[in-house]
Amino acid sequence: MDTLLAAPAGLEQVEGALARFFDESKVRAAKIGSGYTALWETLERCTAGGKRFRPRLVMSAYQMLGGTDLDNAAEVGAAFEMLHTALIVHDDVIDRDFIRRGIPNVSGRYRRIAEDAGLSPDGARHIGFSAGVIAGDLALSNAYRLLERAEAPSATRRRLGEILDEAVFASAAGEFLDIETSLTSAMPPLEDIVQMARLKTSVYSFEGPLQAGAVLAGADEEVIGRLGDFGRDAGIAYQIADDLLGVFGNETRTGKTNWGDLREGKRTALMSYVAARPEWESISSLVGNPRMSASDADHVRRVLVDSGARDYSVDLAAQYAARARAHLESDAVPATLRSALRPVVTAVVDRVH
Repeated sequence: MDTLLAAPAGLEQVEGALARFFDESKVRAAKIGSGYTALWETLERCTAGGKRFRPRLVMSAYQMLGGTDLDNAAEVGAAFEMLHTALIVHDDVIDRDFIRRGIPNVSGRYRRIAEDAGLSPDGARHIGFSAGVIAGDLALSNAYRLLERAEAPSATRRRLGEILDEAVFASAAGEFLDIETSLTSAMPPLEDIVQMARLKTSVYSFEGPLQAGAVLAGADEEVIGRLGDFGRDAGIAYQIADDLLGVFGNETRTGKTNWGDLREGKRTALMSYVAARPEWESISSLVGNPRMSASDADHVRRVLVDSGARDYSVDLAAQYAARARAHLESDAVPATLRSALRPVVTAVVDRVH
């Protein structure tokens, strides 16, 4: 996501807010024991190195709507970055993954520690996932703590808390709906897939950060509403495009395999389209098969192209991107903010062309 938005001023302050938070947390943890400190260090490594897309949105909206206290806004940006960390740590547990972007994640690190201690493979996996749950819980609860550090009138603080809470609430709902669809082999309708995309991606990655920056800057309700609408449709476009890359993307560029989603049987716009067509019969036994081979995956991709599913999904992403851009066309939205956000949706669509 880092290439979607130019870096605004204030990202150094976000890094400072995160560094202070982890320094304080490690001091507290050291009073309990070195093992707990090591867990915090592992969580800190998970947070480090990201491109801070959500803080970028917070800081961009805040400054372009008249905000000037970058140190204060950075606490809000750091809160959304911490929420992102919590969700990816928990997501890895749900997906039973031990690797993220080529290196061990929290669960992977603690599985290895357990293996080195002589535990059985099952026991080591349990230790790894347990550590992942705990680390994710710490990140989630402390996203609220970081938000509370932002100085603002009580009404503004309350509104910021509501925005963060909605991001957590929606993300959990989207993750649960995703899990729930796996209870049956039936492909959910497109509207359900779009709803999952909005809940899992749009709210915490686009809508929430933009609206939080606007609220902190004291923007009026029309601007806040339009930014929320923009974020909703931009996030849906992003998720549709991301699902396309999960099947057709270059593994070197995306950092993940291009057949993991096929093996998992992930419910996407691609699959929803082809499942309603005769071509589905030729791939239904392959999609969701954990033993899918490389040649099987190639066959599925050919069917997705020949059936029109790929073109349909590309067009669908473009439609949501166009909707997102339309929400910015208001005199209430400053021209500088429109100029900053338009390339976001353009880049989303360009990723799959």
